[in-house]
Formats: sequence, structure tokens, C-alpha cells
Amino acid sequence: MKYSKSIFICLFFLLMQKDFAQEKPFVSQAWVSDNGNGTYTNPIIHADYSDPDVVRVGDDFYMTASSFNAIPGLPILHSKDLVNWKIISYALAKQIPTETFDKVQHGNGVWAPSINFHNNEFYIYYPDPDFGIYMIKAKKAEGPWSEPIMVKAGKGLIDPSPLWDTDGKAYLAHAFAGSRAKIKTLLVVCSMNPEGTIASNDAVMIIDGHEDEGTIEGPKFYKRNNYYYIFAPAGGVATGWQTVLRSKNVFGPYEKRKVLEEGKSKINGPHQGAWVQTQTGEDWFIHFQDRGAYGRIAHLQPMKWENDWPIMGVDADKNGIGEPVATFKKPNVGKTYPIETPADSDEFNTPKLGLQWQWQANDQSNWGFPTSLGYFNLYCLPAPKEAKGIFDLPNMLIQKFPAEEFTATAKLTFNSRIDGESTGLMIMGLDYSCLSLKSDNGKLYLNQKNGTFDKVISETETAPVAITNKTVYLRVKVKKGAICSFFYSVDDKNYQSIGKDFTAKEGKWIGTKMGFFALSPKVTNDSGNVAIDWFRITK
Repeated sequence: MKYSKSIFICLFFLLMQKDFAQEKPFVSQAWVSDNGNGTYTNPIIHADYSDPDVVRVGDDFYMTASSFNAIPGLPILHSKDLVNWKIISYALAKQIPTETFDKVQHGNGVWAPSINFHNNEFYIYYPDPDFGIYMIKAKKAEGPWSEPIMVKAGKGLIDPSPLWDTDGKAYLAHAFAGSRAKIKTLLVVCSMNPEGTIASNDAVMIIDGHEDEGTIEGPKFYKRNNYYYIFAPAGGVATGWQTVLRSKNVFGPYEKRKVLEEGKSKINGPHQGAWVQTQTGEDWFIHFQDRGAYGRIAHLQPMKWENDWPIMGVDADKNGIGEPVATFKKPNVGKTYPIETPADSDEFNTPKLGLQWQWQANDQSNWGFPTSLGYFNLYCLPAPKEAKGIFDLPNMLIQKFPAEEFTATAKLTFNSRIDGESTGLMIMGLDYSCLSLKSDNGKLYLNQKNGTFDKVISETETAPVAITNKTVYLRVKVKKGAICSFFYSVDDKNYQSIGKDFTAKEGKWIGTKMGFFALSPKVTNDSGNVAIDWFRITK
């Protein structure tokens, strides 16, 4: 009995250690905002979480963001202090209509969403500029989330934000995408049923921004001190500012004020985001900054109210308009929490795909599988008939750039079964570059392949290098300016440079993505595969 009890105790502590290890917060080696001394440095997330919106529920903060054609969509991030964030789920497992989003739809899909908490439920309203405004809801932010409901159909309806008033009435503010609606730079408010499932056809224009806003879009709808507020980015994504409108009447007229601008800071286009209040009563504003190939990265600004107008950031030149802060005291949430960042590296040691990964379209059952064997299996499949090259592969496993400078290294084992199959490490925007490992006459060859997307794909490639081992290590070093240098190794010790430097470029409304492809030259009943052992991000 004593011997059995000792074994039991040992097993118990081993299991406990395993659980503690699993609960240990992930901390990126590439970018950490929390300085560990009570301050933070912007951006709070150096990754492409475009058009962020945030809601607080009790002691917890939840963020969602645009996901465009990447699936799963509508990422859900969680934080306890507005600085340290973790990806906890996605609200949209598949995009509808599925017959559309089973194919790659660059720049289409989920545009700027809003997240709210109402009647003990989470609500996300998101626009698809080609179909209309959808709503999904959940009891828990982690899900499960309901199937999308079309709240308001129409081309070019974007940037929805609901408001449930104190009298029980509900409203929806939104903007227009000129590419579909043929009108833009204006915001409207319409009524909804109390359930928030049907938006009425009674929209009232509350501002036309053509005169002095340049563009105006991305409304966020709030009520405070009997004022209705609409926070709206203006002046253009990369060059604009934050405008706030207020009125005592939900349909206006609204007065307006510029409350955040670049000023003398180095943060261009500080706008499009969320006002959130901590449980201690502090006000904060989360917005994005457009960094080209790096995407639209998230910043956190202190905020205060003066005469029922918000001022965001710090009013350094005393002109009544805030400017973004670089480093600032962390929000007071009553406690101190561990440093944590969204995941980037992945050892593929669990039978579930890490939440940092997405596909280029609705995922299909034959694309790939996580395993409990220490790797992810990605299968070589033919490109769709309409594909214009690697750029249009739906089964590309991708994630965001996590920092301005970093190194990404992957260990791959290529199990090719027919000649012409290929796999590799991809850097992709409107231009792309990849290290491509290809089978030819029973042998493996590695080269760099570059492509430029226009109406057709223009590709160039370097002379192939013979690889004698089907296990290979591929690496890309990203320097300032998104300049990418490529390397390979057969032993993870001696790395050889290959190809030429490549300057990454943003995608269609998104930042550059990186990840893996697996391609077959033809249909077969026994596709080859690449076993991705690990993917590691370092400085």
C-alpha cells in the first residue's frame, strides 16, 4: 500500500505540474508591451488586429477585430488590464455564404466589427460589404457563438455599432463603403427591434464628412450623461484623426470635435477604436495605427472627459486635442496581472491547432490535421482552377507578423508521394516570397520563389538547391521596413542564405501574413504531406 500510495502522490504532482505548465501565460520573444515596472509601451499588440473594439464585463476585457477573408474569423482576445492580451477563441467558425467563402476572397468578408454586452450576452455586429450587416451572440466570449443573422441587407453597409438605450429602444449606427454603395464619407443611425435582430429602414444621416473630415467612417455608438456619442475616425486610415460627435437626441443634430491627432508624435492615423472604462473608473481608448506591411497594430491611450467631451492621449501643446502616448502608466484595474501576449510560436504538441493560425478560406476536412504526435500534418492539394498561383491557395496555414523585427524558424518533414508536389514557408501580401521545397524525380529541391499579384501572377524563382534529407529547417529574418532574408539548414545549426532579400508588402486591407503551403500538381488519391514539427518566433 505504501508503494502504491507513493506512486499515486508522484503521479498527482506530475499532473499538477503539467496543468501549471499549460496555464503559464505565453510571452512572445518578439514584442512585449508591458515593461514590468507599472508602465507599458505602445503598441499593446504589434500585430494586425485591425479595427479593434473592446468591451469590459466585470473584471475582464474582451477585444474583437476585422478578419476579412481569414478563417476562423472574428478573433476574441481577453485581457485583465488592457495591456496584456491572449487569444481565447474565434466567434466565426465559417463565413457565410459558404459557397462564396469556400474560395479565397482577398479583401472581402469580415470588415470592422463591434462587440457589446447586453442582457447578459455578448453581441458582435459585423459587416460584409457585399451582403450586409450580420449579428452573432454568445453567453460566453469563448463561445459557442450563434449562427449569423442578417440584421440589415445591402451592398456597402459597413462599420455597424449598436446602442441599447435606457428606455429599452435599440439603434444602429453604420457607414458606407463607396466601392459598393457608391456613396461614402457619411454616417447614419437607424432604429432596431429591442432584440437587435432587425434594423429598420429609417436611417437618418447624422454627418456628411466631405466638407472638412476628408473621410469619416467606423462609428462607435455610446451614451453618457444624457448625451449620445459617436466616436468616428476621419481623415483617412494612414493620415487621419479621431472625431467625436455628440447630441442630446439620438437622431441629432450632432456637434463635433477633433479629440485625437498625430500632432508631434510618431503615431500616424490614430483612430478607429473603442472607449472602455475600467472597474476603477478610468477611461481608455484603444485604436489602431496603420503600419503598412505590419498591418494595423493596436495602441492604448489614456482618456479623460472635460465638459462632456473626451480627450484622448496627452494634450501636449494645449490645443484641446490629444496626441498619442508612446509609454505610459498602466491602467488601474485594482490588481497586477502577469505579462502575456498573443501566441505566435507553436510546438504543435497538442491535438488542437493553435489559435494564432488561420486559413485563407473556409477550412475543409482534407486540408490538414493536428495530432498528439508533436506535429501538424498539412496535405498537398491541387490549386483551385480559378487560382492565379500560390497567392490564391485556400489551404494556406497563416498567421500575422508579431513585431517589427523578428526571426521565424520552422522544422518541416516533407513526405512527398508524387513528383511535382511542393511545400514551404511563405511570406505573403500583395507581393509574396517563399522558400519552396519541391519533389522532382524522387529528389527534393529548395529554392526561393517570388510573386507579384496584379490581374495575373508574375513569378520568378532562384536556381534549385538539392536537399538530401526530407527534414529541413526554414528560416526568415524580418528587419525594419519589413525586409525579409531567407535561410535554410539540414541540422538546425548551420544555416545557409538563399535567394535575395524581399520587402514584404501589405495584403488587401490586411498586413503581411506568414505560414505554410502544400501544393500538388494534380488530383491523386494519396496526397503527400508536410509534417510541421514546430514554428518558433525569436528576436
